Amino acid sequence: MTTHLGIALGLAARGVPTLPLRAGKVPFGNCRVCAKNACGGRPNMKTPGPCTCPHPCHGWAAATTAPDILNSPQWAAAWRQSAAVGYHPGGASLTVVDLDNAVAIAWARASLPATRVVPTTRGEHWIYQGTMQSANAVRPGVDVKSLMAYARWLGPGTGTITALPDVVRALTVKEPTPVRPAPVTVPVLARGGKCPHRTPTYLDRGIAMAEQRITQAREAVHATVYRTFLAVLSTHGRCGCLTDAHTARLFTAAQAKGETARHCTDAWTNALTTLGLTHG
Repeated sequence: MTTHLGIALGLAARGVPTLPLRAGKVPFGNCRVCAKNACGGRPNMKTPGPCTCPHPCHGWAAATTAPDILNSPQWAAAWRQSAAVGYHPGGASLTVVDLDNAVAIAWARASLPATRVVPTTRGEHWIYQGTMQSANAVRPGVDVKSLMAYARWLGPGTGTITALPDVVRALTVKEPTPVRPAPVTVPVLARGGKCPHRTPTYLDRGIAMAEQRITQAREAVHATVYRTFLAVLSTHGRCGCLTDAHTARLFTAAQAKGETARHCTDAWTNALTTLGLTHG
């Protein structure tokens, strides 16, 4: 049997959830009951799993391995009109790296471990064993299809499927947004004390160590920030070498751990008061 339904049944027998795709490689629209997601989805399509509607609704969530559903009267019209067979990679514990052009393929060959390769109309699908978050345009010409996504079945491909590598998982990890400290008013330090710093490196090393102490805090962050401010001021707060730039570095580290600008200012002021430093 070489029909789309036949291909789908063959894949389903091997544990690959399938669904019909219409022209344009897109799923069939929701049925009348589910139109405009009136049914609320499954639930709201936020988690992997089959659609409970008897029709091929809700895109990737319609994919199934159940032959009675694939062969059901509700799916018959969709199979007759189908232009291709789709499958849910995540439902088969797979991840597809969709390479859309020659540049993307060249990048994959230089950067990714070898695995099973399936030729596509414009590029290649690289298939790995394992699941992950799906995302489009993770690189120019590169999409990742796994959980809560579908891919077009284009044949078994060649090569041995290998384990999903960290380099592919990292493609969907967004770079953290740089933390910009909010404008703050910091009390003025006492000036004119004896400077204990033999070189500027001494101060820079102290600030770097303080940033690290705050960044590595796993609990009691409030207390860690205050104690770190206190330590910095006890060593560097009386000679006038501590500048606004140094203070901003400490505040940035604290805010990256979830502290507010107000708390940073209060902790700094309390440390000054504890040490008896003049401020105004």
